[in-house]
Parts: sequence; C-alpha cells; structure tokens
Amino acid sequence: MTDTVGGRAAFQVLVLPYQESEGSLLYALFRRSDGSYWQGVAGGGEASESPLEAARREASEEAGLAGDREFIELDSRVTIPVLHVTGEFTWGPAVLVIPEYAFGVRADSAELVLSSEHTEYGWFSLDAAMPAVRWDSNRTALWELDHRLRRGRASRES
Repeated sequence: MTDTVGGRAAFQVLVLPYQESEGSLLYALFRRSDGSYWQGVAGGGEASESPLEAARREASEEAGLAGDREFIELDSRVTIPVLHVTGEFTWGPAVLVIPEYAFGVRADSAELVLSSEHTEYGWFSLDAAMPAVRWDSNRTALWELDHRLRRGRASRES
C-alpha cells in the first residue's frame, strides 16, 4: 500500500530476530512497555518505504540490529484493524484494515539494544516462543521462519 498520512504508510511490519546457538535456533521476543506482552519487533512503514525498508529501520530502532543484515521475507501475512494500530481511522473511513508483512533477521549476537517501546527481551526456543506471544500472526511467522531455517528454505532472502 502506498497511502500515507502524516508520513505514516498504511502497513505494519513484524521482524523476528533469530540466532543459532549450539546447534539450536533461538528467537528474540520483546515485552511491550505499554501492554506487557511478548512479540517480535513491530512497527509501521514511513512515507515511501517498502515493507523491507521499514523492517530494516524497525529492527535497527527497536533492537539495535543495524547495518547490512540477512533478512528473510516470509510468506506470512495478516491484516490488522487500523483501530488496533493507530487508534483511529488514520487513512479515512474506507481503510478498515492494513497488512502486516513478516521478516526474519539474523542476529550475530545475543545482545540486543532495547528501545523505550520494550521493557525487556529474551531468547526463546520455538516451543517456548509459541505460547509466549500474544498475537496469532507472531505464531504463524515464527513457525514459518523456523520451518524455512531448519529445512534450508530461506529462499525469500532480501
């Protein structure tokens, strides 16, 4: 979507940092400061950003994952009620839902840098992450990312 209001594009991104540790895959989840629930890095697109550009920016801002990193574009997509994202009909009464695009990003270190949007982060196995996250979209994206990484099918690399 290319609609923007006040520099805010009408889409969301979800970014799931991952790392391999001693032969296991671990996923970083972040506890929201305004809701006290766990999720991946999430945020909205700005101006003319593509979803990948927004994912790169959000990963840098919210987790300190800056620079040239390996991102995996996932097939997992959902739509989210605009009221749950911005609290109002930001793009007018005809835009009821906006898409969320999901990505995985490799983290080279277990140390992440938190933004003010989160109170803590943790590294979770897939089995521990699934019940920890609040949103079904996070569970679906986690499952897809895990499946792609374990089967060497991270072919949607960006």
